[in-house]
Amino acid sequence: MRKSKISEEAVQTDLLAETVAESNYQRIRRDIIFGRLAPGQKLKLDNLKATYETSVSTLREILNRLTSEGLVVAEGQRGFEVARVSIADLREIAALRLLLEEHALEQSFEQGDLEWEALLVSAHHKLARMEAVMASGDTGQAEDWKRYDWEFHQALIAACGSRLLMETHSAVFDKYLRYQMVALSYRGGVAEQEHRQLLDAALKRDSTKAKDILKRHIQGGVEHALGKGLLSSPVKQAK
Repeated sequence: MRKSKISEEAVQTDLLAETVAESNYQRIRRDIIFGRLAPGQKLKLDNLKATYETSVSTLREILNRLTSEGLVVAEGQRGFEVARVSIADLREIAALRLLLEEHALEQSFEQGDLEWEALLVSAHHKLARMEAVMASGDTGQAEDWKRYDWEFHQALIAACGSRLLMETHSAVFDKYLRYQMVALSYRGGVAEQEHRQLLDAALKRDSTKAKDILKRHIQGGVEHALGKGLLSSPVKQAK
């Protein structure tokens, strides 16, 4: 009985460690996407250990995982740094996002039911409210704005029937979102109108119109971000 109890405690300890590691992975990933860990910033393990209150070995596992996602760059003996940003990379990410979202959107429109429509309307309502906040000049809730933006675009494709497709789209969208946070690329009324048009096209099951709007929406976001000039020169290293 004692051996069984010890084994059970060991399993619980392992599960707790996995939960803590996953939580810290999500925190660091989120901090990279939302710019709290800036492009080009050196990720010193001692500093991260204090900030995220986890072990160096766990941090190495997390950073290697993020390296495989393209959000972190491993520099051999020199450690890790947050992946830098570039114009070419933004254009490539945007093109991939458009390809995935157009395909998933078409499938979702064909298979979506009343529950999907309710999910979509709800997601758009939250996004529209947050866009109104951004339009007022209050950028303090930019993370909430982009979270609701993500939720709306995920809702658009939620009925596509493929979890893998949605997960892949989500990962690409996060990379696209990181560029928007670097440039704080809010396009105001233009983007709001495009979101309303996407909702209308979805409820009418007009995938041809929706894909045309989506293309303008994504390309417009890219050009707006580039117009700010924040990606035209190397990112300075964070101290």
